[in-house]
Amino acid sequence: MELYLVRHTAPAVASGICYGHAEVDLHENAATEFEIVRGKFADLVPAAFYTSPLLRCRRLAAALSWGDARQDDRLKEMHFGEWELQRWDAIPREIFDHWATHFVEHAPPGGESFRELYARATGFFADAAEQHPDATVVAVTHAGVIRALLAHALNLSLQHAPGFRLDFGGVTKLVADGTHINVAFVNR
Repeated sequence: MELYLVRHTAPAVASGICYGHAEVDLHENAATEFEIVRGKFADLVPAAFYTSPLLRCRRLAAALSWGDARQDDRLKEMHFGEWELQRWDAIPREIFDHWATHFVEHAPPGGESFRELYARATGFFADAAEQHPDATVVAVTHAGVIRALLAHALNLSLQHAPGFRLDFGGVTKLVADGTHINVAFVNR
């Protein structure tokens, strides 16, 4: 399977705001950004097309013109619970610092840990690889999911997954042959 992971384009949210599962729309330049993302795929026609059900991904998926993408909850961004749509600097420092140090296992209040996000992302990956072993698959998703799948492909400690810088509208390609997962490119 060739899996193209597409990060949604720039959201219409102020800098410094925590958003994961929160429903936020895309920036006013979305149409221009959609054109740039479409240009990254030239003549590619995927055998399967998926999207996170969150609006910022659904809008990009609709603009890619491959028909209706199947929505999959496992492609959602990390759930930050009570922190959703709060300013990061409004979260009490000692609580934030504890979470930042232990984010793999520790969830924000009412949210999920990175290990939980990893479990659902790798579950999606395993199902897609089983259903489409020799096909091209595209999934429009979020940075957290892409980071989790890069950690999976590279057999990295989850603690290091946030180190991947992923641009809005960037494309990452993973290739799975049933035994190995290779990273063809990141952030193209």
